[in-house]
Amino acid sequence: MEKVIILGSGCAGYTAAIYTSRANLNPLLLSGLEVSGQLGLTTDVENYPGFPSGVMGPKLMEMMKQQSERFGTRIVYERATEINFRKRPYLIKTDDHEYEAQTVIICTGASPRKLQIPGEHEYSGAAGGAGVTYCATCDGAFYKNVEVIVVGGGDTAMEEALFLTRYASRVFVAHRRDSLRASRIMQERALKHPKIEFIWNSALTEILGNDQKMVTSIKIKNLASGESSERPIAGVFVAIGHVPNTQIFEGQLDLDQNGYIVTNHRQQTNLEGVFASGDAQDHIYRQAVTAAGTGCAAAIEAERYLAALESSN
Repeated sequence: MEKVIILGSGCAGYTAAIYTSRANLNPLLLSGLEVSGQLGLTTDVENYPGFPSGVMGPKLMEMMKQQSERFGTRIVYERATEINFRKRPYLIKTDDHEYEAQTVIICTGASPRKLQIPGEHEYSGAAGGAGVTYCATCDGAFYKNVEVIVVGGGDTAMEEALFLTRYASRVFVAHRRDSLRASRIMQERALKHPKIEFIWNSALTEILGNDQKMVTSIKIKNLASGESSERPIAGVFVAIGHVPNTQIFEGQLDLDQNGYIVTNHRQQTNLEGVFASGDAQDHIYRQAVTAAGTGCAAAIEAERYLAALESSN
């Protein structure tokens, strides 16, 4: 019987582990398949407080991991394959073990939707490359005075494109249709911006790079005419949405229409003793610092819940 089980090992998970372990709750953290979350696949992180010169994503995650272990967090490199929230204590199964928990903190994160085209993985941070990214706020400053392209047509894509105009010399936006899905106000801002140029009815088919694993160009196809062309580009920003890693909770937790866990302002889900934090429930900010903040809040709430449970018995 565990007092606290934390699902996920990103910013939110490690922060929740730090707080619950310092509260002497002896938490068990199941790392999941993507150990260290999205930051574990990111190169330079320059917007996390406390690192004036920036820090490598994997290094930041390793520091958080060590900090959580210092206070007694037990980390198991397994993923939850089955969860039963219908009875107490809660039951969590992995490929090799079964665990019971009084409280669960869900920090399973979200994964960006991929283009699934040649070169996307090879020139992303996950493969040690540079030039393919899924977060303009995180990486935009590395693309000063170069031409970049944003893929997508929703609000997120327009936000990314507008943000990138602060750095890039020109921002192209490739969209599969001839009109945007973004809200009217975001459309107007992007369409009127002198540094943004739209490439309509088009889809990227390949991302090309050099021996240094840097993106140098993209191949793009006009879906109306069928014509293909190659365009020099230094950065590809994919903004076609995220997929929260919450499928395992379907039918047990309240999820919104996009699959994000619904929580209140105290990180509580619809089930007593189950909390959620980070990108599994935050589809607005999706930043490392906000994930850490909600991980902290969930941990404090779990501690208070256990204290109340103990006093009532």
